[in-house]
Amino acid sequence: MLSLPKKSLLPFTEDHEKFRKEFGEFLDKEIVPHYMEFEKNCCVGKETFKKFGEHGYGCMWLDKKYGGQERDMLYSIVYGEELNRRGLNGVLTRLSSDTVAPYVYHHGTEAQKEKWLPKVASGDCCMVICMTEKDHGSDLANIETSAVKNKNGDYVVNGGKIYISNGMVADLAIVAVRTDPKAEKPHKGISLLLMPTDAPGFERRLLNKIGLKSQDTSEYIFNNVVVPKENLLGEENRGFYYLMEHLQKERLMGSWGTLGMAEYAFELAVQRAKERKVAGQLLGSYQHWQYELAKAAIELDQARSYVEHLTMLYMAGENISTQVSIAKYATAELSFKVSDLGVQIWGGEGILRDNAIARQFVDTRHYRLMAGTSEVQLGIVAKALGLGK
Repeated sequence: MLSLPKKSLLPFTEDHEKFRKEFGEFLDKEIVPHYMEFEKNCCVGKETFKKFGEHGYGCMWLDKKYGGQERDMLYSIVYGEELNRRGLNGVLTRLSSDTVAPYVYHHGTEAQKEKWLPKVASGDCCMVICMTEKDHGSDLANIETSAVKNKNGDYVVNGGKIYISNGMVADLAIVAVRTDPKAEKPHKGISLLLMPTDAPGFERRLLNKIGLKSQDTSEYIFNNVVVPKENLLGEENRGFYYLMEHLQKERLMGSWGTLGMAEYAFELAVQRAKERKVAGQLLGSYQHWQYELAKAAIELDQARSYVEHLTMLYMAGENISTQVSIAKYATAELSFKVSDLGVQIWGGEGILRDNAIARQFVDTRHYRLMAGTSEVQLGIVAKALGLGK
């Protein structure tokens, strides 16, 4: 490793480190050799989810009765770190098992849990969350996708969602819909529905992005899709509150992801500075690049310390809703900044798609938008300061 020594605050045990080694070996054997093929195909494929499930890497936190292993949050952090240090930015298997499946676990009926959670854990089902709409972006309170009950009490859904990660391989979507258009406040009229992606009237298409090419980000269109009333997740018109409840962990884990991407970009930059010669001297021998890399190392060390601190607070049951916005903003911006530095150090080779630093550059740009834009995070912090409304 070419970065500063990492002195973690987190209580990793021998079991966590054993898992790190085993999971890293799994990635090197089963995923890394195929990653450029995933990039070319714009999708990791359903078989990748199945591989993770077969090896016990799906829903590791989940109760054993649903197919999980009841492992703590630190295993998920190790999982993400090992993906990041290999530049596997588009392998978002954890999104299905660690971000979306908990919605069913915490808010679903026993029947819903028994039907879906074992399939997610085994890799037989990929779940996605559908919040964003074209005209509303991060403004979840004003979504327009409608769900109107028919005479049988089932929901008829019309509208659409966009920027859905794992969208083309997904088997089950949690869709935020408006069930009460006359609600006193817009956010009080939103519900969550479990929608199978093979339902009649359900359409989807792949979006052509600048980066994260192996991640099949999609658009969904709903034309009179009938969702059975038993597929309501939680209580009707409580959907917005469920989304906000889970966004805290999503942004914390997202911060781990962007931090890892920044650290990997830094590794590539330092490596190249020690190899590339300019005017007969190694790039790393020039004071300018020494200082640029030193400044990046300092910012990365500070970011890791802060994210680890928030993780410990979260694991202790503390509310860190504002702090995760700080972390999400800082790590997303830093990952892009460090990747840009890496491209500059690599020079012309840094803009070639087959070069890992080029992929880091375009991939990290996405994370300034995902799970709430950088501007949304700044707005949350400003509100906590008592500014604006």
